[in-house]
Amino acid sequence: QVQLVESWGGLVQPGGSPILPCAASGSDCSIYAMGWYRQPLGKQRELVATITSGGTTNIADSVKGRFTISRDNAKNTVYLQMNSLKFEDTAVYYCNVVLRRYLETYWGQGTQVTVSS
Repeated sequence: QVQLVESWGGLVQPGGSPILPCAASGSDCSIYAMGWYRQPLGKQRELVATITSGGTTNIADSVKGRFTISRDNAKNTVYLQMNSLKFEDTAVYYCNVVLRRYLETYWGQGTQVTVSS
């Protein structure tokens, strides 16, 4: 089993630029991809950004141009750089990892990010 350690969120100012790291541990299986999803209050979970171990990214249109995702494969860690935060970015953010082994998927516990002045 894989454990995902997410950063702790909280209140951030509009226009802020926090970074959300997520580190995977507990498995020797190779990671296919890691990334972040989010779930606004009353809404379904949606893609934010993912990145494969080879560096291929998938960025949601809603954050494209503002958010950047990167990874450190040696540390099994992914980083979400969030820029120019808007009220609409308020959500619970969940880290996600997909292993190459049978494409097993694991989720973090979620961290609340609230954009407010």
